[in-house]
Amino acid sequence: MEYSEEEFLSIAGLQHFAFCRRQWALAYLEMQWNENLRTAEGHILHENAHDSFSAEKRGDRIISRGMAVFSRRLGVNGVCDIVEFHASPHGVPIFGREGKWLPVPVEYKRGAPKENDADRLQLCCQAMCLEEMLLCGEIPKAYLYYGETARRTAVPLDEALRGKVAAMLSEMHELSRRKYTPRVKPAKSCNACSLKGLCLPKLCRGGSAADYLKKRLEEFS
Repeated sequence: MEYSEEEFLSIAGLQHFAFCRRQWALAYLEMQWNENLRTAEGHILHENAHDSFSAEKRGDRIISRGMAVFSRRLGVNGVCDIVEFHASPHGVPIFGREGKWLPVPVEYKRGAPKENDADRLQLCCQAMCLEEMLLCGEIPKAYLYYGETARRTAVPLDEALRGKVAAMLSEMHELSRRKYTPRVKPAKSCNACSLKGLCLPKLCRGGSAADYLKKRLEEFS
């Protein structure tokens, strides 16, 4: 199965979906968004990493910034902060360059490494897009760079992580087709959510408006 461009979802949405399905739906289906200090700092970090569509060579690596990627099989598109092309016999030819080059995405994040898979899923999806676009072999690992530690972390792109990306995107496409925003599930993580003011987790946990009306009518019957 292949998705049309009209059905493409944002790769960046994967990390939001992994954090909270309702947050993803509010931001990407209902187009609601609130900036806070964390999101603003994240935008600045990404803008510095992108440096719009430039490329340079450092030793045995070619560094491309702000590279657009997509996958018809997964139904996603987005922009990689950085794609490093490493000299490798398992890579692909690049016009104007000798030898073969293996693409390796590097994603920049504002904070520190997370305990959940949110960032790793987004990075793995970028690598899967590059494999499909460039017809190269499997990219065995990629990197996450965290602004808080100023260090990059290698992420193995194993079958388990790839399967989780595919399964999560399938669920996202289903919700997108139905234009369905999942109900709130209050958790400790709500306090760190930039959409807390729009989501109103405490207000919404009481049930739907229909449930409220049904309850009130039962009280008068």
